[in-house]
Amino acid sequence: MGSLLSLNIVDGTVVAVFGITSLAVLFYLVSHRVPARRADDGLPSTWVQRRRWIMVISFSALGGAVAAVLLIVVCEVFLNLFGVPLELDTHSWVVFSFAAVGVAVANILTSRWWRKAIAGVAVILFLGTATLGINAGYGLNTTAASLMGINVAHPLSLPPPDPTPTATPTPTAPPDPPKPLWQRWTPPAGMPTAGQYGTVAIPSTASGFVARLAYLYLPPAALVADPPPLPILIMMMGQPGGPDSSSKFLANLNSLAEANRGLGPIVLTIDQIGSPTQNPLCIDSPRGNVHTYVMTDVVNYVRQHLHVAVGRQNWAIGGYSNGGECALSLGAKHPDVFGSILDVSGEIGPSLGSVESTIQIGFGGNRSQYDAELPLTIMKNTRYSDVLAIFTSGSNDHYYGPEADAAEAAARAAGMTTHRLIGQGVGHRSDAIVFGVPAGLPILYPRWELSAPTQ
Repeated sequence: MGSLLSLNIVDGTVVAVFGITSLAVLFYLVSHRVPARRADDGLPSTWVQRRRWIMVISFSALGGAVAAVLLIVVCEVFLNLFGVPLELDTHSWVVFSFAAVGVAVANILTSRWWRKAIAGVAVILFLGTATLGINAGYGLNTTAASLMGINVAHPLSLPPPDPTPTATPTPTAPPDPPKPLWQRWTPPAGMPTAGQYGTVAIPSTASGFVARLAYLYLPPAALVADPPPLPILIMMMGQPGGPDSSSKFLANLNSLAEANRGLGPIVLTIDQIGSPTQNPLCIDSPRGNVHTYVMTDVVNYVRQHLHVAVGRQNWAIGGYSNGGECALSLGAKHPDVFGSILDVSGEIGPSLGSVESTIQIGFGGNRSQYDAELPLTIMKNTRYSDVLAIFTSGSNDHYYGPEADAAEAAARAAGMTTHRLIGQGVGHRSDAIVFGVPAGLPILYPRWELSAPTQ
């Protein structure tokens, strides 16, 4: 079972198998075996029966396709559930699967019992194939376990907690060392060539927020007997998706560490959503105390369990899409904690669809509370010093790309040092993560004293 759950479902093989199987079953359901007839049995001719069947399945498929189009229009146009128009391939999967379901329903209503049974199973097969196809297109849930929200990752074993926790990280750093870490560091013999990656459980003592397991990356320099204190990057992913989507940039973390003698940031990817079906908006509300979870529970966990460097310049917060908005909001609110922000194709504000539905559902109809939580409002009312903000997006992301432009301009106007990076041919799927994190980390390395300053 574990091997099946760990099966890669985005490389095309699984989708192809399901697709071919669906087409074969659909062909069977479309075909109609006309019973043998005698001249005196009173049944319509074979041609009449076939023509009637063709009419039945054609109207059934058309009805399914129309239902799919109506569903897409309602979800995207009227409810704006996704915050951005879906891609053409997603529309195609939905329309074709609903049309196939229409054919299956026609068989259920008009066929013998064995054909009804096959058609019933076919409904599940068609919808499952579409789900796999859409997921493969976005590439965020790499395994079946990830898609179903089942954790099969290896848990990391960490030292016992510090017996003297503090509520927030110390905002001031100790005196700078005589030399930066990249000059002082000499890798010891036997240092691992790659970092460790696995799950950790973060207690939600203060917030009560029910979060999924976090994913932690420890670079090779963190795995030696006497490791140096290292910077920390707290990451958040989008919706749908979860902390396990951090595997998308795992190879880049290891390659950067290898190029810098094992030095790298400790990366903790947390769950700010709690479930793929909910979005608590990175604030404290009846939907979940996410702000307290991140700023108290997560921050305390980092300080108690991880050997991190002190000082705000060594703390960064980042995220993709929904997580990017959270990172920008929390980074803008707490410059005393986070000296750097990595916003990967982030939303420009909290969103539960349309602005109206977000205000009504997320803020109890209070427009002023919604406005106060917008990162643009927070940055407009604050003056920043020594905050680095990196904004990435793809050239094919015509929705969040302009939002990244607006966020970067607001951050720069508020005093932040900003970088705006655009990936050619990149959209708003997993390719945004694969581009954004590797593009932003080299800018952060010199700030963290993990590499020499760039000229």
